[in-house]
Amino acid sequence: MATKTKFFLISFYLVSFCCLSQNTFIPDDSFEQVLIDLGLDAGPLDNFVPTSNINSVTSLDLSFDVTGLIISDLTGIEDFISLNQLFVQNNQLSSIDVSSNTNLQILWCFNNQLSNLNVSQNPSLISLRCEDNQLTSLDTSNNANLNVLICERNNLSSLDISSSTGLNRLQCGSNSLTNLNVSNITNLSYLSCEQNNITTLYLENNSKLTVLLCFENRISTLNLSYNVNLTEINCSSNTLCSLNLKNGNNGNITLMDFDLNPDLNCVVVDNPDADHTTWQPSNFTNYVNSNDACSDFIPVDSLETVFGTSYTLPSLNNGNYFTEPNGMGTALNTGDVINSTQTIYVFNQTLCYSNQTSFAVIINNEDYFIPKYFTPNNDGINDVWQVYDRLNLVNNISIYNRYGKLLKFLPSTTMGWDGTYNGQLLNSGSYWYEIILNTHEVVRGYFALKR
Repeated sequence: MATKTKFFLISFYLVSFCCLSQNTFIPDDSFEQVLIDLGLDAGPLDNFVPTSNINSVTSLDLSFDVTGLIISDLTGIEDFISLNQLFVQNNQLSSIDVSSNTNLQILWCFNNQLSNLNVSQNPSLISLRCEDNQLTSLDTSNNANLNVLICERNNLSSLDISSSTGLNRLQCGSNSLTNLNVSNITNLSYLSCEQNNITTLYLENNSKLTVLLCFENRISTLNLSYNVNLTEINCSSNTLCSLNLKNGNNGNITLMDFDLNPDLNCVVVDNPDADHTTWQPSNFTNYVNSNDACSDFIPVDSLETVFGTSYTLPSLNNGNYFTEPNGMGTALNTGDVINSTQTIYVFNQTLCYSNQTSFAVIINNEDYFIPKYFTPNNDGINDVWQVYDRLNLVNNISIYNRYGKLLKFLPSTTMGWDGTYNGQLLNSGSYWYEIILNTHEVVRGYFALKR
């Protein structure tokens, strides 16, 4: 009798085990109710669903928008081994395990309470939406096929997407990113990385980019000259010093906003004379066609060449004195007395650009000084041949070419000669001068023009 009882008990447990092994445990009543509504479970609620009913399902929509039920536990999803598409957005999930759903191509789990998301076992994933969660990290190194990644409004401090080279759309705004490297994502057409702490954004390899939203970051330089398909750009509220929009596509831009970049004093564009009134800020006018031209908007004082026995530096409104270009050499101050012949530079620098002028101080005890050469190349240094007349002894000057042809007549009130004749640039070479003094004395000689 005892043996027969033992046999029946063992048989009962074996049958129970077999039955349980053919069911999937679904502890969340809302999850199970959705499966009942989909005809995947017969009900009533008992926390189990026949595994054979779910292991061939390829698409499952558990979003609150569709079901009207809030799901907080997704235990059991691991037996949906054939899933290609899983939509669980707008629920109250704090975790999700999709490691068994290796065929998954679309995963939308946005607007939950996820602090971690592991998609390393989902190599076929092409669309991942996990925005509006509490994620602090996200690893997509095994998701080479990813085409869409939306991870906005999380707590991400870094994002490595270097393995997801097929990305077409990336939205990672409203995180805590300080760096974003998309240099090898050459198919990227839509990039939204606004409201982060990004300081550098290199986009020269992203020629397919059509939309760029990077406002409210800390970007100082933005070169978009390689992005020939851009139509929408918002880079407002950054720390831009340099913005290059000269990409040959300015006429097709439908949205342009670079407002609230207080140090940005000019913008490089296709055509500075084009109509930019639809761009923001609408009152901006400092458009140029090269980055070098931006320096022209930095005010800097200009002083004429000085001839004398000494020279005291006057006060400046814009800039500071230096003995070498670009703020190098020795700094000079207002009131310093110059006692040697030299070129002095006036250099003015802002946070973004700099500008400079220069002037010569010629120290000579003679009554007048005749330069032996000049270099009229419009660099602001020695561009004009001019006799410096300390005591106003010169009445007029005539300049001739080597064949005796008069090229320029300079009364005493004329500043000098710029090396042109009838508006044409003259070649480098030797030219002759004839100086008539007020005493009617004549002084003749030659000088060199060097280009």
